[in-house]
Amino acid sequence: MKLRSLRLRLLFMALVANALALAISGVGLVYLFERHVEQRIDSELETYLNQLAGLVTFSPDGAATISTPLSDPRFNQPLSGLYWQVGEDARGTLLRSRSLWDATLALPRDTLGNGAVHRHELQGPGKVPLILRERSITYRTAGENRTLRVAVAIDASEARTAARAFAGDLIPSLVLLGAVLLAAAWAQVQLGLRPLEEIRRGVGAIRSGHRRRLPGGFPEEVTPLTEEVNNLLDAQDKAMEQARASAGDLAHGLKTPLTALAADARILRERGEAETARNIEEIAETMRRHIERALTKARLRSGQRIATPVAPLAERLIQTIRKTPLGSALQWENAIAPHVLAAIDPDDLAELLGNIVENAAKWAATKVRLSSAAQGETTTLLIDDDGPGIPEKSRTAVLERGVRLDQTKSGSGLGLAIVGDIVEAYGGQLALEKGPLGGLRVAVTLPAATATPHTSRH
Repeated sequence: MKLRSLRLRLLFMALVANALALAISGVGLVYLFERHVEQRIDSELETYLNQLAGLVTFSPDGAATISTPLSDPRFNQPLSGLYWQVGEDARGTLLRSRSLWDATLALPRDTLGNGAVHRHELQGPGKVPLILRERSITYRTAGENRTLRVAVAIDASEARTAARAFAGDLIPSLVLLGAVLLAAAWAQVQLGLRPLEEIRRGVGAIRSGHRRRLPGGFPEEVTPLTEEVNNLLDAQDKAMEQARASAGDLAHGLKTPLTALAADARILRERGEAETARNIEEIAETMRRHIERALTKARLRSGQRIATPVAPLAERLIQTIRKTPLGSALQWENAIAPHVLAAIDPDDLAELLGNIVENAAKWAATKVRLSSAAQGETTTLLIDDDGPGIPEKSRTAVLERGVRLDQTKSGSGLGLAIVGDIVEAYGGQLALEKGPLGGLRVAVTLPAATATPHTSRH
């Protein structure tokens, strides 16, 4: 399973690295502690060894004795784990501590230099592992030299028990340290990834129309990314301007032939050829609509999302259409809230509302109303008329074919195909419903915007 989150990847790597480092540190600390305990034990045994060597005396008959018992009470406690023994190679074991009871320490057969101290690990009473320190000492008695092997041993499990106790105390501390390190790694990851989060928010602000470019001031590692994003936006703006210029040139180039066709149609109508004139006019109108739609699509390929106030633009459209024969006889109501902003280019919004309002004016009986509804991150624009509307069966069929109402029978709302293209380009939705005025309701849902609004050019 692959971790797709960069944050999770970094935290996982930090967790593994910290766990491995703490485990190695824990094992190393326990080992060092155990070595330290063993060194202390060796030092303690050597101290006992020196004391024992100094307490050995000989009676007039040559028997070895201990003049004073060693101070540690464990030497007098049977099988206490702390033992001493004095022996002679020729005569075997001479003396031993009470703690050995009836056992003896099986010293290894090695050659000891006079005064040299050797260390051994062997089994003692009850096969308990022991750490033993021994020393060979030569004593002068009654005119002869006698060499004794003096040994002191202690239960080796004491070091292991101390190491286990140390490990038991160490583990909670390492766990706490690991938690602190993981929290520090999390804070480091959060701080390190914050520029990427700021870039994400910046791109979102550009997408919603709050900004036009990413700001500067990012760390040098992500600055190339922000520069590339801004360069891409510059290229997009340039492409949009070129598309608009090409659209204007195309519209200019086709305007004269369409005007000529309209003039020819009037001439034919004056000559009494009304059917031919009507056919020419329908062809010219169809060509005009297709050109408008193609030009709109070309411009939408690089449109920008700009925080655009809807109410003033809608009011200007209403005032314009009121001056036409279609709109002069109608009652108009602009109920769009003044604060409503849509994340859409003002030109695109003007064309979108213009087509819907024109269609409503064409089919309304007496009234057209514009209103709005805010729904979280979207804004819905509602255009109602009291005309004949569209039957529910026809509305469903039209929507399934991509809102191409200009391909159905005449009177179904020319221009809504262009509206559908604009809405789709901005990630919105278009719905046709039965309106409260009795006619058609066109509901357009667009991304909302909350930034400082763009000043419309209309």
